[in-house]
Amino acid sequence: MEREDFLLAHLRDLSRRTYQNAYLTHSNFLSEAELARASDMLSREGMSGQGNAPFFSYGGWEEAERRVLVFLPEYLTQEEFLYAERQESTVVALLHVFPRNHRFAEPLGHRDYLGSLMQLGLEREQIGDILVGNHREEEPDSKDEAYLYVMADRAELIAAELRRVRHSTVVCERVPLTDCRLGKRFRELSGSVASERLDAVLAMAYHLSRGRAQELIGAELVRIDGRTADSAGTLLREGQRVSARGLGKFLYLGTGSRTKKGRVYASVRLYV
Repeated sequence: MEREDFLLAHLRDLSRRTYQNAYLTHSNFLSEAELARASDMLSREGMSGQGNAPFFSYGGWEEAERRVLVFLPEYLTQEEFLYAERQESTVVALLHVFPRNHRFAEPLGHRDYLGSLMQLGLEREQIGDILVGNHREEEPDSKDEAYLYVMADRAELIAAELRRVRHSTVVCERVPLTDCRLGKRFRELSGSVASERLDAVLAMAYHLSRGRAQELIGAELVRIDGRTADSAGTLLREGQRVSARGLGKFLYLGTGSRTKKGRVYASVRLYV
């Protein structure tokens, strides 16, 4: 709890510095849960007139899970910031890591890259999303390269010092944010549900009974957009992200047609 209190106090300070001094500030990377708590706090304080700057979350790409909070001065809009960041990344940078010799490359996973970064002395909050895979058509299932989103002020250090991931010798290069050729893998799933209630959609997505879905929600193992779900009857909205500990995460895509019995077809994007 002490770390959370310190983090929220730090974010509040960043917001007020931007508001009072008219310059851009930003946090390091935050988890979904940290983002949810921070956004709720800052929104409440802004509505009560406590002098906070406008803010938004940004992770270097559209579907980022780990994001920074960017606090905007009056003279700068979100669109202007994003345009400038694409031209010259000053907050979040992108690194491309690939084997020096693909012939001798070994399969590497998220933990391998994260572990190698931490061994360089980085803190977890300096590292954003890590996308692992490859873009070579001849070997679609190979996982021997990665794109790393990191704080821009750490990018040159990482590019210079990251030379090995597990047993593989690698090359690490800073590239423009628009150069990432990997994305999260997912599969879309649809099924009929009684309603858009959380327990109904969760049960459909992971082939559970409604009772089991309600147990997971009651045990506080399910989150919606980083916030712990407090009711099985919560109605999901299109675009919300749902995670269930031990099962995974999905993006809720909304509903389509109705069946003759009045049920609706709901669709989700399951991340794999």
